[in-house]
Amino acid sequence: MKFLQCSLVGSVALLLVACGGGSSTSTTPLVRGSLIDAPQVLATLTAAQIDAGVAAGISARLFPPSMSALSYRAKCSVQVVALNYRTPGARGEDSNASAVMLVPGSDPSLSTSTCAAASSSALVAYARGTQVERSRTLADPADGETFLLAAIYAAQGYTVVATDYLGYARSTYAYHPYLHADSEATAIIDSIRAARRAAASLSVTLSGKLMLTGYSQGGHASMAAHRAAERDNASEMTITAGAHLAGPYNLSGEFRSPVAIQGYQIFIPFAITAWQQVYGNAYARVGDVFKAPYADTIERLLPSATLDSQTLISTGKLPDGTPAQARDALMQAAFLADLQNNPANSVVLAAQRNDLLGWSPQSTMLLCGGAGDPVVRTALHFDAMKTDLDARGASVVNGLMRVTAVDVDAQVQALYAPGGVAPTDPLSAEYAVYFDSYHGVYEPPLCHLQARALFDTVR
Repeated sequence: MKFLQCSLVGSVALLLVACGGGSSTSTTPLVRGSLIDAPQVLATLTAAQIDAGVAAGISARLFPPSMSALSYRAKCSVQVVALNYRTPGARGEDSNASAVMLVPGSDPSLSTSTCAAASSSALVAYARGTQVERSRTLADPADGETFLLAAIYAAQGYTVVATDYLGYARSTYAYHPYLHADSEATAIIDSIRAARRAAASLSVTLSGKLMLTGYSQGGHASMAAHRAAERDNASEMTITAGAHLAGPYNLSGEFRSPVAIQGYQIFIPFAITAWQQVYGNAYARVGDVFKAPYADTIERLLPSATLDSQTLISTGKLPDGTPAQARDALMQAAFLADLQNNPANSVVLAAQRNDLLGWSPQSTMLLCGGAGDPVVRTALHFDAMKTDLDARGASVVNGLMRVTAVDVDAQVQALYAPGGVAPTDPLSAEYAVYFDSYHGVYEPPLCHLQARALFDTVR
């Protein structure tokens, strides 16, 4: 399954240089966004390496052909820097998170330097999609998602900071509070503070323009940060624009839905067990929600210390099968019935606490998704969010469009579907390949290109 994250083939990764990093902790009082140790430069990607990586990605059908256009050629080299910063846990505990900072710089190999970072650069704060492996960090020059950020943003003169969230990589937090809007927001906002602190030692001049973006879980996280920054931190940071990509904004609607999403056996237990840790009342007994044998280990399973999503399923730690089959093997029937029919169900109430409907951005905002996405369904999230904004008059303010929504499904079909039309036979090999790749491979770069087009207008 490829629904969890965008990844590049080995031919791309081999073009990049990967280095390791250590970790450290601090016993001083929590100063949010303060650096625990000095920024660590891991590698510098040249413009030629980035262009070659993009070409390899296009050849492997991981990137759309439009990324070969002259306007997408790398204008800057990109320095890959590891950060380790202070940020509170889900209940305000002193903790930390790691991040990558992608710093654009002039590339001597380019005959004419057109790097937009020559004087100052806008800062893009990014939130990544769902990850089940605890050790993974974006501070890895060979990571596919990191390369995508370098190619689309940093190589065009944007400085990027991308958090690993609580509970991953160098974070000492005991678990990851998955789809918990408040701690997602603090991790991102504190990564911005960390990047600003790191800029001086890296000889980076930031322009003050600040953009937020994220994909999948990251779309939920970046929107939560957008809301929190404008509500709580307006005196410290002004959001120039937000681009929230394929995010699950209507979580209570998702949990009440009788239709199981692709990847159900990953996403749903991850959220429920995380909310149990955050709130303490998602369920009274784990066996009331999950069937045996999964109930015995599910609370300690995600994120995994060593196993990826495919291995979790192939080794029987999570059920296999169609979304409905996996759901029915994993979940207690009585709990599912209550989830769908009881508005006071404790998981539904937890989901409502993390919904992102009902707020109005003060800055320009883009929603991007694909109507064919089998993981984050547009009708429940993208459409519901836009309808909510429209109904409250938040999309158009003083005659100017503040919120735009772009559906990239037509592009996904044209580029990747057999004959340019999404397959409809669920038993066909084409159907499996297309929909297994839709959310994790096809959709992300198309939405990122939409985000950068917006950011280019306001940078």
